[in-house]
Amino acid sequence: MFYYVYVLKSGADGQLYTGYTQDLRKRLLEHEKGLVCSTANRLPVELIYYEACPTQSDATRREKYLKSAWGKRYIKARLRDYLTG
Repeated sequence: MFYYVYVLKSGADGQLYTGYTQDLRKRLLEHEKGLVCSTANRLPVELIYYEACPTQSDATRREKYLKSAWGKRYIKARLRDYLTG
């Protein structure tokens, strides 16, 4: 079983949201239906990036990194063409 770290982009304000889950499809549906407090007011959201991690501790460590200033720079550099249009 894997854990997934993911990044969503808000269609409302363009901000990025980072999270992790065991069931990526289910979690995306929860976001899209407005069931997640952190993104309910930022709909629609779009999955723009995800990674699979073999353990929960690896996923939480990676999520924490991607939420840091260095992690945000990493995502923006990795998705430069996509994010700049």
